[in-house]
Amino acid sequence: MKTSELLLDAHSRVQEVLHEVVTGLDDKTLAARPGETANSIAWLVWHLTRVQDDHLADAGGYEQVYTADGWYERLGLPLDAADTGYAHTSDQVALVQLSADQLLGYYDAVHARTAEFLGTVTDEGLDRIVDKRWKPPVTLGVRLVSVIDDCAQHSGQAAYVKGLLS
Repeated sequence: MKTSELLLDAHSRVQEVLHEVVTGLDDKTLAARPGETANSIAWLVWHLTRVQDDHLADAGGYEQVYTADGWYERLGLPLDAADTGYAHTSDQVALVQLSADQLLGYYDAVHARTAEFLGTVTDEGLDRIVDKRWKPPVTLGVRLVSVIDDCAQHSGQAAYVKGLLS
C-alpha cells in the first residue's frame, strides 16, 4: 500500500462515519446541543470539514473548496470565509444551522479534493515544511496526520451527540 492510499483510507473512514451520523437527521436535530455550551452535530461536521479544507488546501497550495466552489455562499453562514470554527464561542457555535444535504455536500466536495491532493503525496514529500510558525516547523506528514486525527475525533463526537439525542 502506498502512503497516499493509506491516508485516503483514513479520510474515507471519516466520510463513512459522517454519512452514518448525518443521513436522515432533520435540521432541528443537527442543530441541537446536548448542553448549553456543547457543540451540535452541525457545528462538529462543519468545523471538521473547514479544518480539513483549510489545512490541506494550504499544504497543497490550492484554493479551499469553501471559496473556490462556492460553498461559502451556498451555506450562507454569518461567519467570515476564513473562519474554521477554531476557538468558537457558544454563541458562534449556535450560528451554524445547516441541513444534512448542505453538510454532506460540502464534506463530500472537500473529500473529493482531498483525494486528488493525496494522490500526489509521495513518501519523499512528507518531510516538506508546510508551516514555519511552530517549533519545530510542521511537515506535510505531521499536518496530514493532525488533520486525520482532528477529523476522526470530531466525527466520533458527532456520533456521540447523535446517541445522546436519540
